[in-house]
Amino acid sequence: MAVRHVLVRRPPEAVWAVLSDGSRYAEWVVGTAETREADPGWPRVGSQIQYSVRLGLCTLHNRTVVRVCEPPGRLELEALAGPLGTARIAIQVEPWGEGETLVVVDEHPLRGPGSRMHVAPVELLIQVRHRKMLARLARVVEQDG
Repeated sequence: MAVRHVLVRRPPEAVWAVLSDGSRYAEWVVGTAETREADPGWPRVGSQIQYSVRLGLCTLHNRTVVRVCEPPGRLELEALAGPLGTARIAIQVEPWGEGETLVVVDEHPLRGPGSRMHVAPVELLIQVRHRKMLARLARVVEQDG
């Protein structure tokens, strides 16, 4: 399981405002080239966001479904990556001190080949991706302030 965290210098409501805006997904999610469409009501449970991922000359069209939504503290997503399977991404948003927020992301493969290849090198790649993703999220939220 890949678990990472970041301290954001803004309150939880500011973090949630970015997480709950489907049109901003590509601004903070590493690997997402563009958001194609977010269901109305994102991040309501069952709503989806569709996006493109570019790997060299190849463009993949993936989607993510909201499985749990408890504003402003908890968002759990299932990323559907076609033949690679799915991953569970849990995001915790916790107040931390005065006007700051601790954001914790916990991701692991859930279904498909990815769930059987959950080994140290894959874990390392997810950790690196999360470090970049959380830094982007913090930057986006703090710039909005």
